[in-house]
Amino acid sequence: MKSLKVGITGGIGSGKSFVSKIFKTLGVPFYDADKEAKAIMNSSDTVRKGLIDAFGESVYFADGTLNRKWLAEQVFNNNDQLTILNGIVHPVVIQHAVDWANVQRSCYSLKEAALLFESGSYKTLDYTILVIAPQNVRIDRVMARDNVSREEVINRINKQMSDEAKMEMAHFILVNDGIEPLLPQIYNIHKQLIDKC
Repeated sequence: MKSLKVGITGGIGSGKSFVSKIFKTLGVPFYDADKEAKAIMNSSDTVRKGLIDAFGESVYFADGTLNRKWLAEQVFNNNDQLTILNGIVHPVVIQHAVDWANVQRSCYSLKEAALLFESGSYKTLDYTILVIAPQNVRIDRVMARDNVSREEVINRINKQMSDEAKMEMAHFILVNDGIEPLLPQIYNIHKQLIDKC
């Protein structure tokens, strides 16, 4: 049996990680692309060479670990540098996720990625789930979680692809607004995916 490859994404503060945890409790194998990307930036020789070539030796500490803070400062307000970083890291993470999904034996596996559509990794998947929430709810969640200002959260949201654009690409949409019950929506998608196996 071929395991279906399913991706889940959502804008900052949408609650995609919370929703992913619920899918995990249903026994769905789970791949956290953002977490794996951080590990790959330390472990992959290909990525290491690409980052050093693009950003210089300062991108890694003397002990060989990624200088995450320094790298973030280089790309934070520089879209060209961010594009270079993503061009080095995303292809390796996408392939790593495909290799991982190919050995899963459950009906479907779930890959969570903040940039699922932006990175193009959705093209390697059978189905995609988008978690959405009203902007004011997302702003409040991120302000509470990250202890940042409203303006900072709005800036982050404005740098991301809009929910409207993502909705046109997603197979399933979950509303996580704190009003509409979440569990029935998750179970309904889970059942639909099981039925496709």
